[in-house]
Amino acid sequence: MTAEQGYLPAMLNPFEPGFFDNPYVQYNAVREQDPVHLTPLGPWAIFRYADVSKILRDPNLSVEEQHATFTQIADTDTLALLEDRSRRRSTSMLDRDPPDHHRLRRLVSKVFTPRMIEELRPHIHQIVRDHLDAMAARGNDADIIEDIAFPLPFIVISEMMGIPEGRSRADLRDWSGALVKTFDPTADDNDMRAAMSAGDNMFAFLEEVVDAKRANPTDDLTCGMIAAEENGDRLTTEELISNIALLFIAGHETTVNLIGNGTLALLRNPSQLDRWYNDPSLDANAVDELLRYDGPVQFSRRIAIDAFELDGHTIDAGSVLMVCLAAGNRDPVMFGADADTLDLSRPNANQHLTFGGGFHHCLGNALARVEGQEAIGGLVRRFPGMQLATDTLDWNGRIVIRGLNHLPVTLT
Repeated sequence: MTAEQGYLPAMLNPFEPGFFDNPYVQYNAVREQDPVHLTPLGPWAIFRYADVSKILRDPNLSVEEQHATFTQIADTDTLALLEDRSRRRSTSMLDRDPPDHHRLRRLVSKVFTPRMIEELRPHIHQIVRDHLDAMAARGNDADIIEDIAFPLPFIVISEMMGIPEGRSRADLRDWSGALVKTFDPTADDNDMRAAMSAGDNMFAFLEEVVDAKRANPTDDLTCGMIAAEENGDRLTTEELISNIALLFIAGHETTVNLIGNGTLALLRNPSQLDRWYNDPSLDANAVDELLRYDGPVQFSRRIAIDAFELDGHTIDAGSVLMVCLAAGNRDPVMFGADADTLDLSRPNANQHLTFGGGFHHCLGNALARVEGQEAIGGLVRRFPGMQLATDTLDWNGRIVIRGLNHLPVTLT
């Protein structure tokens, strides 16, 4: 039946009841019926694996907001503040196209290397062990988010960046949480204003950190980034602060939800939990499968500089494209008829889209994998009989970064 005959294809609607409990029902329907989808929110949404992968790797698309044609969704005062901060804050590699992106990434990559991450594994293992010991000591009831999923990546990235301990780290947690809300297209004026205040506070604090480390260098990533040089080129102070903030936010916000979502997936699929417990060699592939099955980052964004055609649709210049990584990760064309099934030994699990693609591929993917292997693998081996303590889950209500506020379990 055609649209003219009364048939309306599925659409992306995060306001639909039950969406945050299980967005995959909607993702699957839209991928099958309208995979290049003009959303009611304004942006195009892309749902098939092949299309998502193509968009992520297309060098002719942009991430810079100056190229986007936005519908005015904020009040005039808020828009003015957004434009002012956008001019001052858009110096992280996440927000830049080549050649600026390549220059920034090369300088940051000099100190944020996979080898350095792997050398951290014993320390990460010990942090996990300490938190699992504390969970066991408190009794049978635990909250995976509060007891390990948040503390582990927050501690690790804070130590890596040389962030001083104390009240400042607690502030950073709050500021980071406010900032990531603005990734969602549904963010309202209150969210934007809270994020702008948080951003101002975070940048002022990090500027103090950078000044202190320039005066008294220490052995951490911040000092490494200050010293990083290539053919006489160094990061400016503004670039340093923007990219330190990016690494800090990305270094814990997504991994919290990898651990939370991954643990939940295992609790709902106890045969897979048992399988991992009995076969520790699954560590690496299991984490990739969990990243595929219910990854923390559900969407990424690109902007059309010039008009182009995609699946019979004309994408106008200035259009925003939200590529649904999560829908691509469940595409049966790529992952088979059992794409909605958790299979820790899936042979192509590492071809998931959760870390993005192209030259914006997640720089911290090695750190996320190590933390996921140590944290979730540690939980499986220490508490193989753990069970969900509730049927009602508290999701964070975000479209882009999906995760739980709490995950109560019984450690039987």
